[in-house]
Amino acid sequence: MSAIKGNASIVFKVLQLSSITNLSLQTALALTRVWHHTDAQNRVLGNLASRIAWVLMGKHKPTYDPSVDAGDYVVVSNASNVHLTGKKGTDKVYYSHTGYMGGLKAVPITRMRERRPEEIIRRAVSGMLPKNTFRDRRLDRLKIFAGPAPEVYANNSLTTWRDQVSKSTAGEISKANA
Repeated sequence: MSAIKGNASIVFKVLQLSSITNLSLQTALALTRVWHHTDAQNRVLGNLASRIAWVLMGKHKPTYDPSVDAGDYVVVSNASNVHLTGKKGTDKVYYSHTGYMGGLKAVPITRMRERRPEEIIRRAVSGMLPKNTFRDRRLDRLKIFAGPAPEVYANNSLTTWRDQVSKSTAGEISKANA
């Protein structure tokens, strides 16, 4: 009887060790990063930023874990042509503060579009990411270009996604561009 108990404890320890090694292999495989590419041409800013944040967090992977930074890289091209709905194209204002008294800075979106169009998408995505220690690392994996992406990034991306545009949204976009 004691021999059976001794063998059972050895088997249990072996099972524990094998589960630990399987866990580490699964984690190593889950942390492989893929490059995604998307075109911001005539895409609505909120929907685009939501999709980018989803990929940066890694929620599209079956091994998603909130305590592990397992997201992918995202390359965005044509950021200057992103579409804003309603009056946001003229009325939206970005605020920042210098830290000194009276140091509130207000930059309208029209000026932001002229000077740094990639910052519009970066701020929208930043607002949709969780406010924790992973946020800066995730934003570092986001590469945004005002025009077409350079060939190095375009050739490096493995997947490209395009969301389906509904007929009503396509009609609104064509009216806004006219």
